[in-house]
Amino acid sequence: MLELNKIYNIDNIAGMKQIQNGFIDLTVTSPPYDNLRKYKRYVFDFESIAKELYRITKNGGVVVWIVGDSTINGSETCTGFKQALFFKEVGFNLHDTMIWFKPNAMPQVDKTRFTQSFEYMFVFSKGKPKTTNPLLIPTKNAGKIITRVSNNDQNINKSVRIDKTKDKRIAFNVWELCVGTKSFGHPAIFPEKLAEDHILSWSKKNDIVLDPFLGSGNTIMSCINKNRKYLGCEKESKYFEIIKNRIT
Repeated sequence: MLELNKIYNIDNIAGMKQIQNGFIDLTVTSPPYDNLRKYKRYVFDFESIAKELYRITKNGGVVVWIVGDSTINGSETCTGFKQALFFKEVGFNLHDTMIWFKPNAMPQVDKTRFTQSFEYMFVFSKGKPKTTNPLLIPTKNAGKIITRVSNNDQNINKSVRIDKTKDKRIAFNVWELCVGTKSFGHPAIFPEKLAEDHILSWSKKNDIVLDPFLGSGNTIMSCINKNRKYLGCEKESKYFEIIKNRIT
């Protein structure tokens, strides 16, 4: 059994096999995908990982899977969609399909296509999510008084209702966040705020959060900052040392 609030320099499947059934409240991770991310030719067993994630996730727990597609031989790979369908096959619900929009995306090299500026954020749940705290954003007409008049079928006995526009509403499922400029020596990172916002949305204090592809460690840093317990695996020793130095 892995010890909580520790990270492990270990293959993620080997690590997850040491976690008991129904132990994890939330997973937030971004795996290597296609040829967009190069980790010394590291290839992972996606199907085994998906099955292990289902086994170790609590009923009502959530997995946030952040992934993109590359274009090979003139066609997008659809890797993200294929993986999403397999997550459903092993038992997860696809609770939400979200988008991470990158306003500072790299310019497009292939001039026959529009600039690639987003990644998918698939939110899977094991049954109905037990914790949902959607981010709130200010409404356009916060505090505005609206008078609504309704009539019956005979157009008599009018009723008047006065409503006040709420100050905030649930945010859209497209999140705009710039690609981080500080990589901590890692070739591909997602913003710490991205991990933080998902942690706030799908977990509560002292919940257990897993990242089986630690990368630069932003999920773990967000757990520490938001009072969540954590576990993480990173197979590559170089990147593991980066994370260890950040959290100590």
